[in-house]
Amino acid sequence: MSDYPWARLAVNLGISAVAIIALIGLVLLVSLRRRNHSLIDIFWGPGFVLVAVVSYVLSSSSGADGTRRLTVLLATALWGGRLGLYLARRNLGHGEDPRYTALMRHRTGSLIGYLVRKIYGLQGALMFVISLPIQVAMYESRGLGVLGAVGIVLWLFGFGFESIGDWQLSRFKATPTNAGKIMDRGLWAWTRHPNYFGDTCVWVALWVLSLGHPLGVAAVVAPVVMTRLLISITGKRLLDKRMLRSRGTEYELYAARTSGFFPRPPKRRTPSLDAPS
Repeated sequence: MSDYPWARLAVNLGISAVAIIALIGLVLLVSLRRRNHSLIDIFWGPGFVLVAVVSYVLSSSSGADGTRRLTVLLATALWGGRLGLYLARRNLGHGEDPRYTALMRHRTGSLIGYLVRKIYGLQGALMFVISLPIQVAMYESRGLGVLGAVGIVLWLFGFGFESIGDWQLSRFKATPTNAGKIMDRGLWAWTRHPNYFGDTCVWVALWVLSLGHPLGVAAVVAPVVMTRLLISITGKRLLDKRMLRSRGTEYELYAARTSGFFPRPPKRRTPSLDAPS
């Protein structure tokens, strides 16, 4: 268990918060200049990498276990770096995401105030809360042990599941003959959202890696909030609604045979989807 002074830990958490504010402020300025507020999505993953780096540096004299610190840093950097690059390749050059365009149509009050309330301030606050396991794990003095090994295995599974799902979708979309079709192959036959499921596993794993610290149990708020976002607020719920609106019956049939979140073997294909069009 860490014996790092609580006052210094609080200060370090505050420094991480300042780093998040600086990053979010910079993205806000660039987004205003480019008139594209969906740029914040690209910096979501890298924002956690920034927090991990800051926490790693600040905890260097804390007496914490070096293997745990390095493990958490590398796990966060790989997850956040991959996600940022994936979203950059997918989104850049395609204009603003319709979600943000719709949000801006409902603007009230001053522009900056509205942006802080509805987009940047909210995402910055979420980034700080969700990153708590990363920050807390950096101050644990005990070695990884069995629990740490469980966290690493779960992280590898979640990272692989998410990465493979994104790769499969990218290849599917890159094939001209798949234009207008619904991706229902590979991991996408087992769950309609392999990326979101993998994401959840990653954040549960990072929380497990923080459990040796006295604040580790309280840090469960991070995977809980992230999972809630992915399933009920911004991820699965919005995407399912958008796909139903654009693809109608075809997506309904896909949803009927495919799990909405937790992977399971796909149900038998509906004959109407197997028939040639």
